[in-house]
Parts: sequence; structure tokens; C-alpha cells
Amino acid sequence: MAYVLRRLGFYLLAAWASLTLNFVIPRLAPGDPASAMFARFEGRVQPEAMVALRAAFGFTDAPWYIQYGTYLKHLFRGDLGLSYAYYPARVSEVIGTGLVWTLGLAGCAVIISFTVGCMLGVLAAWNRGGWLDATVAPALAFLGAFPYFWLAMLALYLFGFGLGWFPLRHAYSHDLEPALSFTFAADVARHAFLPGASIVMATLGGWMLSMRNTMVATLGTDTLRLAHAKGLPPRQVMLRYAARNALLPNVTGFGMALGFVLSGSLLTEIVFSYPGTGYLLILAVRNQDYPLMQGLFLTITFAVLAANFAVDLLCLWLDPRTRAHA
Repeated sequence: MAYVLRRLGFYLLAAWASLTLNFVIPRLAPGDPASAMFARFEGRVQPEAMVALRAAFGFTDAPWYIQYGTYLKHLFRGDLGLSYAYYPARVSEVIGTGLVWTLGLAGCAVIISFTVGCMLGVLAAWNRGGWLDATVAPALAFLGAFPYFWLAMLALYLFGFGLGWFPLRHAYSHDLEPALSFTFAADVARHAFLPGASIVMATLGGWMLSMRNTMVATLGTDTLRLAHAKGLPPRQVMLRYAARNALLPNVTGFGMALGFVLSGSLLTEIVFSYPGTGYLLILAVRNQDYPLMQGLFLTITFAVLAANFAVDLLCLWLDPRTRAHA
């Protein structure tokens, strides 16, 4: 419990630092969102509305500590401000629309890639020199050397433009309304297949090689020799002794990958015009939507911190040595 509390305190401190930077940096930059919005309307907004707009975006003439207190109060209520690219929609509403698609696409792709890659790595290390180790591992490593957005463009050209098997863009067909129905779910899955497959194919080799190399090192330890000497079944030795110990480095990497899921697979979402958080971030930068950018950066930061804390807890459970030294 002392170890958990120490780690929790560290992540809470990191979260507070990110909150503070998220407040300070926009106020150090020249101008403010209200001025940018006023310039976009090219004089069609009355100058008297500037004061109200600046107050709505949280930029007032009050001292910084009062603005900071107001900022924290709104933040704890889940109020991230107004997006002026989607005005008058709130930032939390805009992020929420993209978050669903990103979690469904990139989240599922990362989980599938991690699970399949680790299992392939275990089997390749256990049967060193076999066909899986000699052919599949190099082939996946070759695919992983390509940028995933290049694989996405290749898949889009071959299976979208060329063969016409999959749609070219967006998350679902424009003639469908979102609903809890099999037709809509099947259409969403069809639209997500190509971007999801490109992410999986680009990352699968990395997980497989990482697990394979760690597994090979684990197979040479005294623990595995003792397990074999006891006459334990090979399947039990492979999964309970070798794979469990070899999994720890990959679990740490998986936590980082899972945390960055919320940033979206940025370029893949651009290639397929997929309405996730990565695509929202690009639109926010293009439109100079500072509140939306702040909200997205804060969401990504909290996701990374939460994923790392969850990995710390998982490693504490998986590795008894961690509990002994805690």
C-alpha cells in the first residue's frame, strides 16, 4: 500500500503540473482566442462583444491567481471551455464525439496487436528456428519498418480504390443514422477495418520481436531449468513460468501505447478522414482553436498518466519481486 500511495502521489503531482502548464502557456502567448475569433469574423462582430467573448474563454483582467482558481473550479466540474471552431459547442462535447471513435479504432487495434504479437513472440521463442521464427518474424519486422500512414495509403489504394471492398473515408456511411442496430454496427466495422488493420500490421512486428527476445533470455534462466527438472508439462512451463516473466517489459510498453491511444493514430485518421481525436487535433491547429487544443492535450496527458499508474499496479501484481522491494 505504501508503494501504491507513493506512485499515486507522483502521478497526482504530474497531473497538477500539466494542469498548471495548460493554464499558463496560452496566457504567455500573444493574443487570445477572443481576438482570433474577432479577426475571423472580419469586423462583423461588434467591438463591445470582445469583453464578453474574452470572459467566456476565461481571459479577463482579474489577477492570475483568481483566473487560476476559476480555471481549476471549472476543470473539476468537467468544463473545459468553449470551442470557437465549433462555437458555441463546449470543448468537452467536441472531444467526446472524437473520443468514442478513437477508443473504438485505435484502442481495439492496440489491444489486438499487443495480444497477437505477444502470443506469436512466445511461440517463436519456444520453437526457435521453426517456420514462425524464421519467416513470420522477419516479415512482420519488414512491415513494421514502413510508416503506418504509408501502409494506410497503400491499403486504401488497393482495397478501397482498386478493388472497392471497403469504403474510402469517414466512420460510417452518410445515409445511415447512428443507432443501436446490427446494420449500423456492421457499417462501422466495415469502415474501421482498413485503418485498424494498418495500425495492427505496422505495430505487430514490434510486439512480437520484443516478446520473442525477452522470452529467449528468460528461457536460459535457472527458474526455467528448475521447472523442467521438476517434470512440469511444457505448456505450463511456457505460459506460467517463461511467458509471465517475459511479459513484464511488454506490459510497460503496452501501458504507454494505451495512454497515447487518445491522441489517435494521427496520420491514419487523416488518410481515412476518420473523426477521432487525432483528426480533431489537426482541425484545431488549422482553425487555431486554442481551447480545443488545450482540452485535447490535457486529455492525452491524463490518459498517459492513468495508463502508467495502471501498469504500475499490474506489474506489482505480476512480479513478486516488486512487492518485496516496495
